[in-house]
Amino acid sequence: MLHREKLWTVAGPEFGSEGSVMIIMRALYGLKSSGAAWRSTLAVTKGTLGYRPTQADPDVWIKQATKQDGEPYCKLMLISVDDVLHIAKHPEEVMAKLGREYRLKDSVDPPDRYLGGNIEKVQTDDGSVAWSLSCYDYLINAVQQVKDELSQKNLMLKQFGTGLRPYPACYRPEVDVTPVLDQERTNRFQQLVGILRWAIELGRIDILTEVSCLSQHLAEPREGHIVVVYKIFKYLSLRLKSSKGGIVFNGESMFIDSATFNDFNREECLDFYHDAREDFPIKMPEQLGNPVHVLAYVDVNHARNMKTRRSHTGIILYINQAPIIWYSKRQNTVEASSFGSEYIALRICTEMVEALRYKLRCFGVPVQGSSDILCDNKSVVTTSSVPTSVLNKRHNALCYHRVREAQAAGMIRVGWIEWEKNIADLFTKTMLSNESKRKFVQFIFDICNATAMT
Repeated sequence: MLHREKLWTVAGPEFGSEGSVMIIMRALYGLKSSGAAWRSTLAVTKGTLGYRPTQADPDVWIKQATKQDGEPYCKLMLISVDDVLHIAKHPEEVMAKLGREYRLKDSVDPPDRYLGGNIEKVQTDDGSVAWSLSCYDYLINAVQQVKDELSQKNLMLKQFGTGLRPYPACYRPEVDVTPVLDQERTNRFQQLVGILRWAIELGRIDILTEVSCLSQHLAEPREGHIVVVYKIFKYLSLRLKSSKGGIVFNGESMFIDSATFNDFNREECLDFYHDAREDFPIKMPEQLGNPVHVLAYVDVNHARNMKTRRSHTGIILYINQAPIIWYSKRQNTVEASSFGSEYIALRICTEMVEALRYKLRCFGVPVQGSSDILCDNKSVVTTSSVPTSVLNKRHNALCYHRVREAQAAGMIRVGWIEWEKNIADLFTKTMLSNESKRKFVQFIFDICNATAMT
């Protein structure tokens, strides 16, 4: 690996020539420029193999190839530092060429782990085979670390509730008035939340809402906050005994009833937005393979935050039947009505769909028609889909026109579903009985007192 600049060091006694000035010829770790130099060196190799970086992600490389039956398709190579994931009909051919240039630490096999996650093939309900992603091993180690930490304080993970839920809906981190943590425990709280957030990235979306709310208090966490973090680990510990909790990337198409969008008429929308067009990548590769359909669910918990009364947005995006992106976050403004907060969430979802469609096309994946966004607020759906609808709330005008113009461009369709069928509802709220509320409040005070004494 060659560096762009000449690097030198003064040799120590371990070199056998103490005091000599030595020029560094190769170095992967330890230098500020090592990462950039390694990427540059690997990029030259991939270029000689015919791969080129995609516009959407410079660490995803693409090359057009042909199957034995003459059907063209796109090879993809995903790079993360020195980890390589190659997607092709016969990936071993290119990996063998890389092996002649570099020393491969592991054998070239179908992936079973990537970026800390477990990867495996599974059989879906319809009998097809699909890839799955889970963070089972990652969480097993994380839970064990938490158990070891608590044992040093004469505590056990089983003391932190039954583990039936991540934490109850009655607990609101924003109104917690327990004592502020000291610097050492603040750092530990931040570490634990970071572990949970990476687990969410690897597919553990059942704790997304709770971790999102706790992440708002990383700068000044309290006793109650770290207690509920341990409660989340208790929940995960219980779940890991019965299931790996993975996500299956099912590539089969998903059926959406066209009656869901019976109020939408793109031609009428174009009367209001004459030049509405979807942006395409400038150097878009040829779109090969079966087209995919993008589907999104969006929901809002209006005025959820008890301290600021900001609403909480929940979004999940699918490619066919594979969940790809999940989102749970407090909104940046206070909205006086659920209509306003739902429109903000719909605008965020529209931009996420637009970005995903753009990225898929950069990867050579054809996108089928308009992407569907499902929402459980009829007023928002009507206002965004019926061209003659008028927006009376001027402060929501930007979201209003952003969504309507995207529909006029043929990029999305907005439809209404019952709230019971809205999957995004999982990322905005939790449920709990009144009896459990009382027990949990008492539990918070008991644990806070115990940790304060230790």
